[in-house]
Amino acid sequence: MILKRLRDITTIGFALFAMFFGAGNLLLPPFIGLQIGNHVWITILAFGLTGILLPFLGILSVTNSGDSFDDLGHRINKNLAAILGSVIMICIGPLIALPRTAATTFEVGVLPSFPNSNPVWTSILFFSITWLFSIVPSKVVDLVGNILTPFLLFVLIILIGMGIANPIADLQLEMLSSQEAFTLGFIEGYQTLDVLASVIFAGIIISATKAKGYDSIAEKNKVVIASGALAAACLFFIYGGLIYLGATSNIENTDISRSALLIHISNSILGKYGTLAIAISIALACLTTAIALTTAVGTFFSKLTNGKLGYKLLVTASCLVSGVLSVTGVDNIIQFAYPPLAFVYPIVITLVLYIVIFGRFVKTKLPYILALIASTVIAALNVMKILGVLHADILAWFNHIPFFAYELGWVVPSFVFFVIGIIMESLSFRHSR
Repeated sequence: MILKRLRDITTIGFALFAMFFGAGNLLLPPFIGLQIGNHVWITILAFGLTGILLPFLGILSVTNSGDSFDDLGHRINKNLAAILGSVIMICIGPLIALPRTAATTFEVGVLPSFPNSNPVWTSILFFSITWLFSIVPSKVVDLVGNILTPFLLFVLIILIGMGIANPIADLQLEMLSSQEAFTLGFIEGYQTLDVLASVIFAGIIISATKAKGYDSIAEKNKVVIASGALAAACLFFIYGGLIYLGATSNIENTDISRSALLIHISNSILGKYGTLAIAISIALACLTTAIALTTAVGTFFSKLTNGKLGYKLLVTASCLVSGVLSVTGVDNIIQFAYPPLAFVYPIVITLVLYIVIFGRFVKTKLPYILALIASTVIAALNVMKILGVLHADILAWFNHIPFFAYELGWVVPSFVFFVIGIIMESLSFRHSR
């Protein structure tokens, strides 16, 4: 029984790791490392909070609420699951994650070998294959994915191990303050999209856990938590190692593209054959990720509209929109994604944290609703700051909100409004008696 549980935890844990570890995420940590000088550990910690810990808590928030994201949303408001779920699916689908898979494939998998190639043709071919496999689901995708993920992991472990044992260069002098490095790591963790994905993926992991015979709530939670911890440990090693490789990359030009930086690091440590192995595995891993995401988007919105929008129409539209956005390039997609993610992330983080921390004790809906409203307002103000539409005097006033200058201004207001909601519910209960 113990051996079976260990085997199941390992299987589910690596499956969860594969879901979170999109090949596009490879480009984020080295670029962070390039900018932080010797503040490696504080940046790894910050990136780990939004890129690893919060996705793990996202899984927990769903397991504490039921079996799917719908159960989590319904704890707050019956319409929340539909609205927030739609926003999440658009972000991890055609707006950000899907275009990034094709752009990453071109910049890392194609461009190094074919310098004169055109991203338009790569995008057309990439999303034609994605469309074909999404319209007609095939086990080939699972088969290729199950082979590619271990292979890519194997190459990355060698890359990181050799890079730590024999760094390209020493850590550079301080380029940012420790607070700036922490903020950079924390905010860049948004770009993994893993907190958004976690509340969707949770249902898949819970279903897999039940299919292996863990039906009781206690058993289900133990297996899901252990599997999540295993996935988190793997992510910490990969992300932390890549940040360190970026910090020791010996690149002085911080305007280098994320793709070029990864290629430089792999070339310096593994040589041209190692770079080729990474390029091929990333390209194919991006393709399988794109097929999975496209299928998920089509299924979600088809179900949400009760079939009024057909699955094939949604898949086709998703591929077309993603194809157009992908030719703008990885760096432009990441830059474009910053404002929408800066708005959505605080809302989802508030939902996840408050359900995990207070879910067992606070059963009424009003405190959570008020906390989410507070986070939404502050997130909107933060986006206005990012876009530069706030007057300097107004911005100076909002900077008095605790942590607002570090884009964490939602933390204190959401908690204050949560407490106000508890007080209001308590007064209402006493009055009704």
